[in-house]
Amino acid sequence: MNPQLALVLCLLGGCVVMFVTNRPRMDVVALLAMVVLPLAGIITVPEALAGFSYPNVILIAALFIVGEGLVRTGVANQIGDFLLKHSAGSEPRLLILLMLAVAGLGSVMSSTGVVAIFIPVVLLVANRRKLSPSRLMMPLAYAGLISGMLTLVGTAPNLVVDSALRHAGHAGLGFFSFTPFGAIILAAGIGYLLIARRWLNRRDDDGGTEHRRRQMMDFVKDYRLESREYRLRIGVGSPLAGQTLESVGTRRRDAANVVAIERPKAGQHSELLEPRPDLLLQVGDVLMIDVAEPPDEERLQMLAGLKLEPLPLRGRYFTDRSRDIGMAEVLLPPDSGLVGRTIIEVTFRTRFRLNVIGLRRGREAAEGSIAEEKLRAGDTLLVIGRWKHIRNLKKHPHDFVLLTLPAEIDEAAPAASRAPFALASLAIMVVLMVTGWVPNVIAALLACLLLGATRCLTLDAAYRAIQWPSLILIVGMMPFSAALQKTGGVDLAVHGLLQVFGNSEPRLLLAALFALTSLIGLFVSNTATAVLMAPIALSAARALGASPHPFAMTVAFASSAAFMTPVSSPVNTLVMAPGKYRFGDFVKIGVPFTILVMILTVLLVPWLLPL
Repeated sequence: MNPQLALVLCLLGGCVVMFVTNRPRMDVVALLAMVVLPLAGIITVPEALAGFSYPNVILIAALFIVGEGLVRTGVANQIGDFLLKHSAGSEPRLLILLMLAVAGLGSVMSSTGVVAIFIPVVLLVANRRKLSPSRLMMPLAYAGLISGMLTLVGTAPNLVVDSALRHAGHAGLGFFSFTPFGAIILAAGIGYLLIARRWLNRRDDDGGTEHRRRQMMDFVKDYRLESREYRLRIGVGSPLAGQTLESVGTRRRDAANVVAIERPKAGQHSELLEPRPDLLLQVGDVLMIDVAEPPDEERLQMLAGLKLEPLPLRGRYFTDRSRDIGMAEVLLPPDSGLVGRTIIEVTFRTRFRLNVIGLRRGREAAEGSIAEEKLRAGDTLLVIGRWKHIRNLKKHPHDFVLLTLPAEIDEAAPAASRAPFALASLAIMVVLMVTGWVPNVIAALLACLLLGATRCLTLDAAYRAIQWPSLILIVGMMPFSAALQKTGGVDLAVHGLLQVFGNSEPRLLLAALFALTSLIGLFVSNTATAVLMAPIALSAARALGASPHPFAMTVAFASSAAFMTPVSSPVNTLVMAPGKYRFGDFVKIGVPFTILVMILTVLLVPWLLPL
């Protein structure tokens, strides 16, 4: 071992220790590695910074943007709804469906891309099911890695070993040559994670109630809105049918506030309409009403006379429609144009297209009707309406200070009407990636441009969607690959393997080949690992007089089995932050699973591909 290799191994060991202790942050450790390696003279500055020009880094960044486009147009919500609907409230079934969906899609396109697209979906599903994201993020990553074991194009190492076989004069691998092995490993992975998921529930995920983001139900309690919500359907013969909402004048007469209107559509779910003053009411419309005072017997009789049929509520204070209807707290500054006037006088709903349903002065919430209450500086109003109109309040800084937005805003789709364009952009990207007509990174960048051109997301939203710490971590660890190769570390490990196991029983050599490939893959990209190990595997097969295909297949599977650390694959790195994992979480879950995959590979490969 030369001095430079010893230094590289010491630096690598130091990085692993800092990763395990999480001090400092992992992306900071990666930046330190990029600085120290060229300062030590082991690699050049261009080699240290080469990761920034690596196509897959740009690809990952672009796929974050594609994922954000799916979120902002509501497509991610629809995928989440599908998973929730078909999981029937069962977490094991949800995990199975998630892993099958990710593995299936990842078998024909970039696994990194699939995971990047599914991260927001998993976060939404976890939030709705009140699950810790950590219970789903690692299964998401593992399904992405296993997807590379299902088809020839599932991951780059498969193509590398196929090319090595053909270059050596052997028959290549077919598109589905990997499928029998990968399907069994996927089934084993699902079974393993169904058991291991209990170790994934991070105690610090919830962060305690003091750091929990406020939700709409918190507003309902703070402003005492319980039992104030009603759903009333306009029946046949109602005098309200054919009238505009303005002519009805519910707020003035009955201290009632129409929050939204559900209008049934043939063969579809009801359409949620904004309560505009000029909206014509129809028979069958369902009025979602906030009533400041509980209706007495006289009012109930009046409702019956108007042929308004009370309907059951599907969520407390309409929170079941939180994707369409939002709430927010706004503060009135001293120079606000609303101070000294009532909500009716300022025609609040007409001006801002929102309804005021709550008022707080200090810590006390006003009770009863607030429609004719003179507003004061420092008052806090609770408004309700479409999310896009709530966001528009930022355009009126002299009238309002937007205080609190609830957590449900993350599930709102500000560009829901653009969903078909988002799906078309995604489909074009997938087709281009599967056919190989253009490089993957070009396909992803084209999808980003299409999402922007069709107004599925804004440029600011696109930049915010990129998880920069994950990218820095990936880029910062790449110089170690060049350092290990330049200092002879990889060659040393490979020659040792042949010396120790070259004359052993073939299955033992396959196990050693798998173990060494997995170990190298902890520090070198899986593609580079396959490039280094494929010739060694074929040489070992030739020395034993055995078929080269089992040895090549073993290298391919071992290259994809990057389950043991968060830095062994970009897929793992992506779920690190949203899953709130520590370095040790991957070691604890990944090492046993890697051993399981190695055992399955050593047993299955010689059986289906005889030596």
